[in-house]
Amino acid sequence: MSTFLILVIILFILLVIVAGKQGLNDFYGLVINMAAVFLLIILLNWQFNVYVVTAFISFIILAVSIYLSADDPKVTNHAFSASLVVLLLVALLAFPVNQWANVQGFATESSEELEGLLLTVGLDFKNIAFAVTIVASLGAIAEASMAISADLNELISSTPDISQKNFFRQSNIIGSQIIGTALNTLFFGVLGDNLSLMIFYVRLHYSFAQLINGKLIVAAALDLLIAMIGVLLTIPVTSWMVYRGHDFSKSPLEK
Repeated sequence: MSTFLILVIILFILLVIVAGKQGLNDFYGLVINMAAVFLLIILLNWQFNVYVVTAFISFIILAVSIYLSADDPKVTNHAFSASLVVLLLVALLAFPVNQWANVQGFATESSEELEGLLLTVGLDFKNIAFAVTIVASLGAIAEASMAISADLNELISSTPDISQKNFFRQSNIIGSQIIGTALNTLFFGVLGDNLSLMIFYVRLHYSFAQLINGKLIVAAALDLLIAMIGVLLTIPVTSWMVYRGHDFSKSPLEK
C-alpha cells in the first residue's frame, strides 16, 4: 500500500470521526474537485479556449466547495454569489498582470531537465499561467466567503432587528478576524511549496536582486498576491450579498 493511499485513508477516517456526515460531504467534495482539476488539465492539453475552460472548472470547484460544506441555503447562496463576483474581479486583475509580468513558462533552472526534449508543444504558457493563477485563488475565496456568510447569517438569526449600521460594523469586525488567518494560510502555503527552491537559490549564492527577479519566485509571489487580493475583496462583497438578502426596512436606524 502506497504512502499516498495510507494518508488518504487516514484523512477519510478522521473526517468521519470529527465531522460525521459533513465529513463525508467534504471528502466527496475533495474527490470531485480533484477530478475537476484533472479535467482542466486535459481540456487545456486539447487546446480548448483557456478562458471558457477556466471559468467552467472554477464554477464547478466553487459550487462543490461551498454547497457541500454547509446545509443552510442562505449561507451557501450568499457565499456562492459573492465568490463568483470576486472570481470575475480576480480574473480581470490576473489577465493583465500575467501579460505584463512575463513570468510564464519554464525558468533557466529547468534547462537541464528539459535538455533534449521537444519544447514546441503548441501551448500558450500565458494562458496556462492565467489558469494557474485563478485556480490557486479559488480555495481561499471559497473559504473566506463561507466564513463571513455563515457568521453574518448567524448574526442576523440571533439579532433579527439589527440595524444597518450595526450590521456593517459587525461585518467589519468579523471580516478583520477572518482576513488575518486567511492571509497567513495563503502565505505559509506558498512559502512551504517554494521553500526548497529558495534554499536552492541560497546555496547557489544568488544575490537578493537575482532572488526577487527569479521567474519561479516572482510567479509564485504574483499568484500569492492575487489570491490575497481576492480574499480581501471577498469580505465586502460577501457582506453586501448578505445585506441584500436581509430586509432591514423594519430595523431601527440605531441599535
